[in-house]
Amino acid sequence: MTILVAYDGSADARAAIEFAAKHLTAEPTVIVTVWEPLLVQLKKYPLAAGAIDPGTEDEAKAQAEHHAKEGAELAVAAGLSDVTYRAVADNESIWKTVVDVADEIDASVIVTGSRGLAGVRSVLLGSVSNHVLHHAHRPTLIVPPAKNSS
Repeated sequence: MTILVAYDGSADARAAIEFAAKHLTAEPTVIVTVWEPLLVQLKKYPLAAGAIDPGTEDEAKAQAEHHAKEGAELAVAAGLSDVTYRAVADNESIWKTVVDVADEIDASVIVTGSRGLAGVRSVLLGSVSNHVLHHAHRPTLIVPPAKNSS
């Protein structure tokens, strides 16, 4: 069994790692962070072409590698063993890249956090976890955001 955890540095992704470590049998684990190359951004947001700095591509890749390494360190600290990490360039969409990596490594389960968007925000912003759930051909565990303690 191989666990694939999608990690983007957010509190929700951190919660997904902690949940996986607490509830899944310690198995080989791959932490994946997906980043968008400049050309993908230009295809998605052509009107913003003038505002996108070409120098940000190396920065985005470095940031993704940092997040992936951070996620792996969190996974080890949380109790998962045999942890590796990858920063993968998104060539189409983040959710598809997560599903493709899961297929490539033949993951037994995909674990991802959920930002908990609802209503119009969910429709406008889309949901990586929702798309992964509906397009992955393997079990997918979506860890909801923690309840606010008010």
